[in-house]
Amino acid sequence: MPHRTLAPVFTGLRAGLHALFAGLLALVVVRVVWTGGSPWALALAALLAAVYLAGLWLARRGRPAGGIAWVCALTLVWAPLMWLVPEAAYIVFPLFFLYLHVLPGWVGPAAVVAATGLTIAAFAVHGGLTVGGVVGPVVGAGVALLIGLGYGALQRRSVEREALVAELLATRDRLAATEREQGVLAERARLAREIHDTVAQGLSSIQMLLHAAERADATGPGIAHIRLARQTAADGLAETRRFIRELAPPTLDRGLGSALQRLAEGWAQREGVDVETAIPGEVGLPMDAQAALLRIAQGALANVAQHADATVVRVDLVQDGDDVRLTVADDGRGFDPASAEETASGTDSFGLRAMRERVEQLDGDLTVVSAAGAGTVVAVTLRGVAL
Repeated sequence: MPHRTLAPVFTGLRAGLHALFAGLLALVVVRVVWTGGSPWALALAALLAAVYLAGLWLARRGRPAGGIAWVCALTLVWAPLMWLVPEAAYIVFPLFFLYLHVLPGWVGPAAVVAATGLTIAAFAVHGGLTVGGVVGPVVGAGVALLIGLGYGALQRRSVEREALVAELLATRDRLAATEREQGVLAERARLAREIHDTVAQGLSSIQMLLHAAERADATGPGIAHIRLARQTAADGLAETRRFIRELAPPTLDRGLGSALQRLAEGWAQREGVDVETAIPGEVGLPMDAQAALLRIAQGALANVAQHADATVVRVDLVQDGDDVRLTVADDGRGFDPASAEETASGTDSFGLRAMRERVEQLDGDLTVVSAAGAGTVVAVTLRGVAL
């Protein structure tokens, strides 16, 4: 039953309809047996019961497409039975509800009116045209139409309520995801501050002390060890600062487009490389997707600075419906992406492996196209993430 909130109501209505049909059909059979009626009447009653049960069986098997044919078959069997047994005319009342429920649009009420006229004619054939023979079917048809309209309104209300509940659940999930994102960003900011105030400061002090010792004893026997220690401390400090930049929340207060533009301009000034951009002003993305794309762009530009020896870099961001594509292309020396990923250091937070892991967390695609002397194109596609 698709309308879960009102399923007990609909189940009760269906059960009542089945019970009414069974009771009226049993009345017809008793009438035929009691009065010694025609065997054809019993045969038609049995056939009517078989057709009704067959329709219920098909509905339970998930084959509602035959509903119109089922109602038509019931009517074709019921009509001759009504001419043989006058009590069979009362079966029109459950048929009213079947017409309204199964037949589409205006066809259902039209079938109710036609069945009402047929029932009045049957009563007139058996006992003459009487007030009861006219008023009874007409009142029954009116009641059936009113109940059918109420059932339809109830069904529409149920659909609207389920849509509202689904929307509320989706909003709750989005709010929970936003809270988790904010918590992750806050924790990353805390870790970045702690590492900066402890490990990074310590490595910086060690490097300064070793640099002073190197100047003071430039020709001593241990100068080589001092230089190695100072270089090791410098490398550790560089890696720590890189790790801090990775942990610190990206500057996305003005949106991803503005952050990418600032990143490209700042990187171009530092590296002395021309950067061309095609970045929209606003892109509707969740915070985690924005942060991931910004980090991937940072990593791609860092790889260009370290390895590409490029003269021009282009950064493009395109939103196509719910899909977003980020492309960073350069005209550098190029490389073999497969071998580069296999030999990449696990501590290189800006490497291809880190980019691929970020993209996989968002169920996106990362493609790297490069060849020796042909430059490199890093493209990230995220599908169905736009707000």
